[in-house]
Amino acid sequence: MKVFSNTETFNYSWEEVSTANWRKYCPWNQKSTHVVAVDTLSRTVDPETGILRTERLITCRQSAPDWLKKMIGGNIEDSHVFETSYVDPRSKTVTMVSSNLTWNNLISVQETVVYRPFNEHQTRFEQTAQITALCGGWQRIKSSIEDTLVKRFHENAVKGKEGFEAVLAMSRRVFAEEREREKMMMLQSQAANIRLAA
Repeated sequence: MKVFSNTETFNYSWEEVSTANWRKYCPWNQKSTHVVAVDTLSRTVDPETGILRTERLITCRQSAPDWLKKMIGGNIEDSHVFETSYVDPRSKTVTMVSSNLTWNNLISVQETVVYRPFNEHQTRFEQTAQITALCGGWQRIKSSIEDTLVKRFHENAVKGKEGFEAVLAMSRRVFAEEREREKMMMLQSQAANIRLAA
């Protein structure tokens, strides 16, 4: 088993990050083009805790090394990931737990991501992935598979941060424009009411 871990700090509040998280794989993110579909399977809110629980199926398309293609065979470029997320508004945490569905009889990838406030204006991102090659055979082959996946996680983490930063910036701009539009509509409405009253 190999472990990948990554910690980042985003210069956005937890509220901004937890909201933008749902748009992480949208067209604003040019760095996560390997994610080709995100399907929400279920979404519930616990009435006692207020925790939002969401299950999603994420479809990815990435090239695989030729040696891995030969060993496994078939289409190994499309993969599916099952993600369960928990948004806790009281403790201000977003926790996402995911596991691979594709080739899970050969490779197990268990990933946990947590977003929590670092301070009032920054959010801490913590990511851990446990990667285990389950295929029998030589340890050298298993280690090569695990090393390849750790390398892929590292590459995607760098791109993921850049892409999510773009989503956060666009979200901040769009929300600011919407707040300004609502403010203008309210002022226009108040002005119209004043004219009617006069």
